[in-house]
Amino acid sequence: MKRVLTLTTLAVIFLLGSCKKEKQNDESYRPSPNRVITLPSDGKSLSNTLFVMSIGHKAEECNGCIWDGGKLVHLNCMGPGSYCSVSAVVQLEQIGTAITATTTDTLDLTSEDFFLMPDRSLDYTDENNNRVFLNIPAQLVFRDSATRQFTFTGLFITNTPEYNND
Repeated sequence: MKRVLTLTTLAVIFLLGSCKKEKQNDESYRPSPNRVITLPSDGKSLSNTLFVMSIGHKAEECNGCIWDGGKLVHLNCMGPGSYCSVSAVVQLEQIGTAITATTTDTLDLTSEDFFLMPDRSLDYTDENNNRVFLNIPAQLVFRDSATRQFTFTGLFITNTPEYNND
């Protein structure tokens, strides 16, 4: 009986140690807060992609983000920084080497008629299971007057991040 109890105790200690190690390993592989997630396609339309990003900063840290009505003003959850977590479903389009991303929902990012996009390098796993980065240069984009969607231009793919996502 004493031997069974000892073996059981050792087995429990081993299992607890294994779980702890597994947990530590999982934490080191956390996905980037700035990433691209490919969404399942219905086969009838272009495939949708989800951009997940940390952007923006606190108003106290802002010296003015955009010129509005003759003065610089702060915009919540826009521009440089990582204060807000935002996401947007987009359709990517590539013509030659030019890549664009157009939002599919008009209110994903903001209810404003413009969006101040900071430069971002989004973690992405390509169709060959390679880790690459979809880079979006900083830009001020305006809604299309008919569709009410934003289109980001100048996107490009690299093997290493182009921007530091600050």
